[in-house]
Amino acid sequence: MSVTEADPVAAAAPTRPAVLRVLSAVWRSYAFRRILKAVLTVYLVATFTFFLVRLLPGNPVEVYINTLMQQNGMSYDQAANMAKALYSFDPGKPLVVQYLDYLNGLLHGDLGNSIGSPGTTVGSILVAYLPWTLFSVGIALIISFCLGILLGMAMAYRRNGVIDHVLSVIGSLLHSIPNYLLAIMIVVFLGIQLNLFDVSQMRGAYSPGVTPEFSADFFSDVMYHAGLPITTYVLTTIGSWMLVMKSSTVETLGEDYVTVAKARGLRDRRIATAYVGRNAVLPLFSQLAIAAGFVVGGSILIEQVFQYQGIGYLLFRAVNDRDYPLMQGIFLVITIAVVLANLVADLLYGRLDPRIRIGGGER
Repeated sequence: MSVTEADPVAAAAPTRPAVLRVLSAVWRSYAFRRILKAVLTVYLVATFTFFLVRLLPGNPVEVYINTLMQQNGMSYDQAANMAKALYSFDPGKPLVVQYLDYLNGLLHGDLGNSIGSPGTTVGSILVAYLPWTLFSVGIALIISFCLGILLGMAMAYRRNGVIDHVLSVIGSLLHSIPNYLLAIMIVVFLGIQLNLFDVSQMRGAYSPGVTPEFSADFFSDVMYHAGLPITTYVLTTIGSWMLVMKSSTVETLGEDYVTVAKARGLRDRRIATAYVGRNAVLPLFSQLAIAAGFVVGGSILIEQVFQYQGIGYLLFRAVNDRDYPLMQGIFLVITIAVVLANLVADLLYGRLDPRIRIGGGER
């Protein structure tokens, strides 16, 4: 009788170490551990948000019930039955049951229905508001990043000169001003005191009556409404890019390969672009990925000041209305954006510097 026929378990035994080696290699993988950490972070933040929003005083269902009792003279049971028919949210359910329903909805891609807008899903509301925030803050991030790189290199090449001192002061000043404070100053001084523009006409993502379409007129109208938020974002972020790029460029100028390039007689423009600029900007790309993650959550106060109807404006309204499902959906989107950005930054760091992967256990 053969060994396989006599002992099938013994025949399968040699495959077990191979499976264990594969699992061990996967676990020691730098990318796998970072992805697992990202998923766990999203879950923990989603759970924390679920319980946090329910600690807020009052809820819209009870407010609606009290309104029916006062205005229509209904009993509490009658008003509660009408509220249950209108709202999909039932605050009387045990908190554990609500939490399990929330997790079950997340697993099925269902964020629930908005309490403030009965019958409207949270996902459809996010789809309607999120693109405007991505548009305004995304454009501002690209502009501030590109200008910050150019100005930072100019400061490094003219260090200790007039340009360096002036731009350093401007960059430090802009970096220290909170974005919401600058937004208020723009509205008060430029809009109201100097009357350079009509603040009331610039509210919203686009003008009332304008049909969204791919046309120059619609794009110009959108840019008109997004102009002030974009300007505020650029002014409050460009300072940090300038200062970081200056520091990175100065450090790169002292590298040996730059000295060798100068000794070979290469043009200054080629050295600045191919040797200095390309290597000095590498550390900034990871910071750019992280900054992109905060695009969604960094617009709350600015959008409220300018009444720009993006995700920040929506979150402010949801908190005031105690719209639990909408708040949970917005916080979840913000969390996913930040976690994904940090994941991209971690993976980018691992590619730029292999010592990070090796130090983390990857061979």
